[in-house]
Amino acid sequence: MDAFAITRVYADENGDSRFEDFSRPLNSEGEIGFLSDPEAVVDIIFRKVVSTYDYDFHNAPARQYLFLLDGGIEIETSLGEKRRFETGEVLLLEDTTGKGHKTRNLEPAVRSSVFVTLK
Repeated sequence: MDAFAITRVYADENGDSRFEDFSRPLNSEGEIGFLSDPEAVVDIIFRKVVSTYDYDFHNAPARQYLFLLDGGIEIETSLGEKRRFETGEVLLLEDTTGKGHKTRNLEPAVRSSVFVTLK
């Protein structure tokens, strides 16, 4: 339990969106568990979306974390790579410029998520 897995979606120097897997180190804090170092944030946004709607190519509106509370999504990069993300996974969306990414909901139900905008 020394790291927290995150998938980053970012734009490369050609404007193509890509995936990168990384982890945030966690430090033992005794009885309260393992914690990362603090990170400065601006906003938190709670969202529910009808999962029958898919999103064509778009950019993230800001550098933000996406926490999937229930329901899964598939993200497709501008290069055609697709990955599925399930309940409980965390993404760091940083493709605020470039060609963007597509998002498709996996289940026919309302999906809940949280966005945390970074400074």
